[in-house]
Amino acid sequence: MECTFMLLVLALLAAASAQQQYTTKFDGVDVDNILRNDRLLTSYFNCVMEVGKCSPDGTELKKRIPEALENECAKCTEKQKEGAQKVLKHLYEKKPDMFQQLEAKYDSSGKYRAKYKDRAEKELGTKIA
Repeated sequence: MECTFMLLVLALLAAASAQQQYTTKFDGVDVDNILRNDRLLTSYFNCVMEVGKCSPDGTELKKRIPEALENECAKCTEKQKEGAQKVLKHLYEKKPDMFQQLEAKYDSSGKYRAKYKDRAEKELGTKIA
């Protein structure tokens, strides 16, 4: 009986830990292609800014942004973390207006800018105001 209980607990823990990551359903999205294509980038941007229609992956992204910012992307897969870094770097360097609008929407208090400043400076290789 005790062995059965332990197996049940282990199974529940395994199931719970498997649910600790965001869905990988959209991990195959070609982030580089989106960043090269202004029409696609604008479509995703409008989605997360809530001024345009969202594709299924855009809806998932928009839903996850606040939590990912709060918990340092703890539920993100490595691929999702790499994609997020790539997008943020691209927006910061090449589309500063979009970056500022996103920051105003998702970090109006500056909490996350302060939290991630050192990491961002290291990633970008430049000082951030």
